[in-house]
Amino acid sequence: MADKASTGRHRPTRTGKVSSRSGNKTIVVEITRKVQHPLYKRYINQTKKFYAHDERDQCQVGDWVRIVETRPLSRLKRWRLQEILRHGSGNVAVEKSEKSQT
Repeated sequence: MADKASTGRHRPTRTGKVSSRSGNKTIVVEITRKVQHPLYKRYINQTKKFYAHDERDQCQVGDWVRIVETRPLSRLKRWRLQEILRHGSGNVAVEKSEKSQT
């Protein structure tokens, strides 16, 4: 399925962090960007959530991923996982609980 995306027209891609796994084969990716306030000229972080399709269910919360725009897959999903750039620290909670038991 990844080969189909590479051929044909250019599709927009985004890079963000997986904030949650909602349902089967669905991830929520948060994309943060800095925008200058029009009046005060201060830079503000703006966050937007994108629902993306994860065919192999391989993403975990905290992973940095690249998603690519695709046809509508459901009511909310218009993006598909292209690649995992960096695995996040999903095991931190497990390590902390193990340390507290000793």
